[in-house]
Amino acid sequence: MTHPFQVSLSIQVKTYDTDYAGVVSNLVYLRWLEDLRLALLDAYFPLQGQLAQGYTPVLRRTEIDYRRPVRLFDPVIGRMWLPKISHMKWYISAEFEVEGSLVATAEQVGAFLDLNTWKPIPVPPDFARGFSSLKSE
Repeated sequence: MTHPFQVSLSIQVKTYDTDYAGVVSNLVYLRWLEDLRLALLDAYFPLQGQLAQGYTPVLRRTEIDYRRPVRLFDPVIGRMWLPKISHMKWYISAEFEVEGSLVATAEQVGAFLDLNTWKPIPVPPDFARGFSSLKSE
């Protein structure tokens, strides 16, 4: 199923991603979420353009549910999409799977900050319009 603003990445588990038991560390999922978020921005809402306009997206919250361990050499697929936005926040959903089996899910909440004041601003109109157009397709 395709979701609004969806991106997917093939993720290679590195030796430094695993702990002494050979399981991917919980911290690594944060890096994978960052990689997915940057891919989402590159595809739909380039970060360079946001910075040029004087604002930037920031994270307010991350929640990860680990369903089963991931190990070295597991072929991980990560997916991320925006299920909704509000006046002041954006919401992200993500999932990670290995060979068709869901291994983790994540939810993130973010906002936009004005780079001059470092205060939250409403979701930029271009972002909101783009989201609305994708949701209506």
